[in-house]
Amino acid sequence: MAVLPIVRMGNPVLRRVADPIPVPVAGGFDDGLRQLAADMVETMFDAPGIGLAAPQIDVSRRIIVFRVPPERATGDQGDAAMGPQVLINPEFVPLGAETVLGWEGCLSIPGLRGVVPRYRRIRYRGYDLDGNLVEREAANTHARVIQHELDHLDAVLYLDRMESLATLTYMEEQKFFGPDVLAPSR
Repeated sequence: MAVLPIVRMGNPVLRRVADPIPVPVAGGFDDGLRQLAADMVETMFDAPGIGLAAPQIDVSRRIIVFRVPPERATGDQGDAAMGPQVLINPEFVPLGAETVLGWEGCLSIPGLRGVVPRYRRIRYRGYDLDGNLVEREAANTHARVIQHELDHLDAVLYLDRMESLATLTYMEEQKFFGPDVLAPSR
């Protein structure tokens, strides 16, 4: 395994829709993709982060890795702590129209955070490294990280989703924002 360099905002790979990965009929994905996934997990932990999409390491392919750390999981249905996961060719659909505001950062936009609306509950699907279809419902942090990483596959950064750049801040300055910044828009 290897820690890979993370590209930053401005690199054109982050603004290109990632290419789908052919799904094998049997036997799972090849060793090259398995190595890429292992390197992505190591890179995510080293950063440290809770998600990483292949375009962030300059690979325009539809694969993400993510985790839900215990301290970020709410314990609600669909938002339990989980170790590192790999999803190939992932997609999601919202489960209802409810959105929630939450702080997000990005390994490709180091040092900054912003308030981003995301669907509270989603259903997602994709393939694991063995070629099995994985389908799950997710909420809160789990749903947020999936939506954030899938955006990377579709050439979207969290800045593009922000309702107001007034909440874009350096991480160390976030302390100046009160809890009302996460109140629903009126």
